[in-house]
Amino acid sequence: MVEFFQVYLPICIYILLIILLIICIILGVRLIGAMDKVDELLENVQGKINTLNGFFSIIDFTTDKISAFSDRIVELFTGLISKFKRKKESTEIEEEDDYE
Repeated sequence: MVEFFQVYLPICIYILLIILLIICIILGVRLIGAMDKVDELLENVQGKINTLNGFFSIIDFTTDKISAFSDRIVELFTGLISKFKRKKESTEIEEEDDYE
């Protein structure tokens, strides 16, 4: 019985290792094929995204101009309000000086 294990057990192990190696090679080839398909898909998506870059740059430019315009309007209104406030404060100070 011991001689059986010493002779045939290494042969069985070698056969199983050869089968395992063949299975790993097949899975590796399929994995490479799947990665090629994924790479092709990513290139396709990247191309579609690049076509939208012009559109997004136009939107970005437009929003920047609108923001600059609205900032300018807010600055004008703030300036007018501060002028009226300064006038009102100066007239109140003058009125207080007149009463004293």
